[in-house]
Amino acid sequence: MPPGFVISAPASGTGKTTLTLALARAFSRRGLHVQCFKCGPDYIDPAFHAAASGRMSFNLDSWAMDQATLLKLAGRSGGCDLTIAEGAMGLFDGVARSGAAGTGASADIAALMGWPVVLVIDPSGQAQTAGAIAKGLSAFRAGVRIAGVILNRIASPRHEALVRAGMDEAGLTVFGVLPRQTSIELPERHLGLVQAQEYDRLEETIDAAAVLVAERIDLDKVLQVASVALPATPAACVPRRPPGQRIALAKDAAFSFLYPHLLESWREAGAEILLFSPLADEAPSNSADICWLPGGYPELHAGPLAAASTFKSGLRSFALTRPVHGECGGYMVMGSGLVDADGMRHEMTGLLGLETSFAARRLHLGYRVARLLSPIPGRIAGARLRGHEFHYASVVAQSDEPLAEVCDANGSPVEEVGSRRGHSTGSFFHIIADEP
Repeated sequence: MPPGFVISAPASGTGKTTLTLALARAFSRRGLHVQCFKCGPDYIDPAFHAAASGRMSFNLDSWAMDQATLLKLAGRSGGCDLTIAEGAMGLFDGVARSGAAGTGASADIAALMGWPVVLVIDPSGQAQTAGAIAKGLSAFRAGVRIAGVILNRIASPRHEALVRAGMDEAGLTVFGVLPRQTSIELPERHLGLVQAQEYDRLEETIDAAAVLVAERIDLDKVLQVASVALPATPAACVPRRPPGQRIALAKDAAFSFLYPHLLESWREAGAEILLFSPLADEAPSNSADICWLPGGYPELHAGPLAAASTFKSGLRSFALTRPVHGECGGYMVMGSGLVDADGMRHEMTGLLGLETSFAARRLHLGYRVARLLSPIPGRIAGARLRGHEFHYASVVAQSDEPLAEVCDANGSPVEEVGSRRGHSTGSFFHIIADEP
């Protein structure tokens, strides 16, 4: 396994993703093969990582995944020269109760993999105090090593000098300093960044960011601190059964939130993936065993989806004899109707009696444990799954049988339990892994 490091920060919004993309591209330009990972359940950032490095990026989630799964996924960096794992939120931020291998914090991944942490510090509104914060992070948890810091969004040379003084006093290496640079900031939407495939300036932005970090960050010094403490051979991991042999998978701007490690595990198990685009009014292939509708942004494409007659009739016909499963956005499209942010109702496929609305946005966010009351493709009734829920839709009506008993990371019941009608199943939570 190649050496690597974790890009983390004291909090969200410091520029971790942009810096990760810039470093991946800058090191790639040096001829290194770079493997990226995303700590935690974020399903948008890996597509950006793949664009920057040219390799598929995978999630490493210590709450949902057991240690064997984490090590197996980390082993996908074999044959590469460098691993870069982007953290989520703040370095030690996770849930209160540990899950399969931790609390979901980026620090869990750093400790397990033996990767040092490169902190991204945005000292806006601060000076020497930023050094105190970084020093506190470096001493907070045994087994998590802070290799140094990158200062981001520095306002002026005077500001830089004061912040550097604080870092010197804290005994922390400064790898480089980046100014405020709005031209390399990535656009955002309500679930995070705009999807990589939708941003037409992505390559230009990554290239500009890579040039900036090559000029202002000591890449040689960053490369020198990369390390790994793992054995070359990952621990044994129990194979996961795919949901079908031939899987019709919806994929376009409205259906794109599927964890890369799940898709790869299906392929590794010998499943054939048959892609189709509901937005292009395509129906699932009749040769498929099952149909899977991932999450995404159906609320932004509700009109075209409602008008996609071939897709809707084809999916209804498919569901008469074979399983159809939807996650979050896919689940909403399987319902009878979706009300957009302007209050307009759009008729969906009607496989389920679910009615959802974005007219009054309400955040639903967090880890989920689900015990299935009915089978879904690839999993029997009684199976326990770990996943994540993140959406702003509200349930207006839900007339079908519940799919599962669902609770959050603290064990408290969650009201969104999914639905089942005939061969059709769906839920708001995205599956990450089976319960260990």
